[in-house]
Amino acid sequence: MEISEATTIVANLQKTKDTKTLIQLLEVLKEKVVPTEKFLRKTKVGIAVNRLRSNSDPAVSALVKTIIKSWKDEVFKEKRKKHQKQAAQSHASEDKNVKVESVKNEENNEQKSKEKFVSTRRRNPANDGVKINFYDNSTRNGCISGLYTALAIGSTAQPDDIVGVAKEVEKCAFEMHKGKIDDKYRNKTRSLIMNLRNKKNPELREKILSRELKASRFVYMTNQELAPESLKKEMADMHQKNLFEAQGAVQKRAVTDRFVCGRCKQREVSYYQMQTRSADEPLTTFCTCEKCGYRWKFC
Repeated sequence: MEISEATTIVANLQKTKDTKTLIQLLEVLKEKVVPTEKFLRKTKVGIAVNRLRSNSDPAVSALVKTIIKSWKDEVFKEKRKKHQKQAAQSHASEDKNVKVESVKNEENNEQKSKEKFVSTRRRNPANDGVKINFYDNSTRNGCISGLYTALAIGSTAQPDDIVGVAKEVEKCAFEMHKGKIDDKYRNKTRSLIMNLRNKKNPELREKILSRELKASRFVYMTNQELAPESLKKEMADMHQKNLFEAQGAVQKRAVTDRFVCGRCKQREVSYYQMQTRSADEPLTTFCTCEKCGYRWKFC
C-alpha cells in the first residue's frame, strides 16, 4: 500500500461513524499494509487504528486489537533482523581487524626472524635474556639450556627461534624415553649437546635451526650419522684404503696391460678379484696402478 492511500484511509477512519464502513476500512488496512517502522511513522496509521480500540462495537474493537498485535509483531521482527544484521557486520569488521592484526604480527615476527642477532658476549639463555623454565623439572630445563647454548654457537638467529628448536629437541628426546628422566635420557641429551657443540660441524647446527633436519629425526641419529661431513669423507677414504690393503695382502695379484690407470693413463696395472657380494653377483675387481699407486674397483 502506498503512503498516500494509507493517509486517505486514516482520514476516513477519523471521519466515519458507521460501524460497517469502519470494519471495511480496517480490513483493507489489515490486508494491504506492510507494517514497517518507517511506514507506520510516516502515515501514523497505527495511532489512528489504535484509537478505535475502545470502540463500542465489539467487532471493531476485536479487529483493532488483532491488527495492532500483528503490526507490533512485524515491527519487532524487523527490528530484530536489523539488529542481527548490524551485529553480524560488527563481528565481521572485528574479525577482519583481528585477521589484519594477526597478519601484521606474523609479518613482524617473520621480519624479526630474518634479522641477525648480534651479541658481544658468549651466547647462552642468560646472556640472551631467554627464560628456559618451561617445566617443573630442573633436569629438563637444564637440557633445554644446554641445547640452546650449543645451537647458538656461531649463530646469528633470534633467541626465540633457538629456544623453540631447543625445546622441540628436548621434547622428542623426552618422548623417545617414554617420559622417563633416567640415565638413558640424560646420556642421550648429553650426546646430542656434544655433537651440536662440535666446532667442526656447523652444518649440523644450521640444519637443525633451519628445521631442514627435524628434531624427531635428529634424536634418533647415531654418532656416525651426526659426524661432520669432512670426518665422514675421511672415514670413507680410510675404509676404502683398508679394504684394498687388507684384500691385497691375502690375494695374489696379477699385472696386466688390459686396464688403463685413470690418473696417469699407464697400462701397468695389478689386479685381483673377490666375491664381495652375494654368490649370484659378479666378482669385484680391485686394481692398483704400479706406476702411481692409484687404486679403483669395479664389478
